[in-house]
Amino acid sequence: MQETIKWKIKRFNELSILELYSLLKLRSHVFVVEQNCVYQDIDGKDEKALHLLGEFNNKIVAYARLFKAGDYFENASIGRVVIHPDARDKKWGHQMMQEAIAGIESNFNAKQITISAQLYLKKFYESHDFVQTSEMYLEDDIPHIEMKRG
Repeated sequence: MQETIKWKIKRFNELSILELYSLLKLRSHVFVVEQNCVYQDIDGKDEKALHLLGEFNNKIVAYARLFKAGDYFENASIGRVVIHPDARDKKWGHQMMQEAIAGIESNFNAKQITISAQLYLKKFYESHDFVQTSEMYLEDDIPHIEMKRG
């Protein structure tokens, strides 16, 4: 039986204190601790973003930020894409990207999306119709590429 995840999109001021704490904890767990990367995750952009939350058993296990055109890149964008390590075997990453793309389209009426992707995830994003549009660059000492869809 397929386990289901509950998806919701909220503006920053609609997040509960517990949701905000949980999503920041998840981002820190993966992007700072797991990837052994010291950087400022709280970057002042959360207030502009829509927050895609994936909940399973009342716990945030998947998350992404959605931005309208001009707030991060020239195009609409998706960032801070993360699945909790304990939930990666559920294969919810593809479902999350479908939800994120649909969220961009329905909330911002945008078809063109730009992302800054970790290089090792290139094939994952290509499976969602993103194409590489830059050479590899280092962001916080991690290889990234710019990718666009639409």
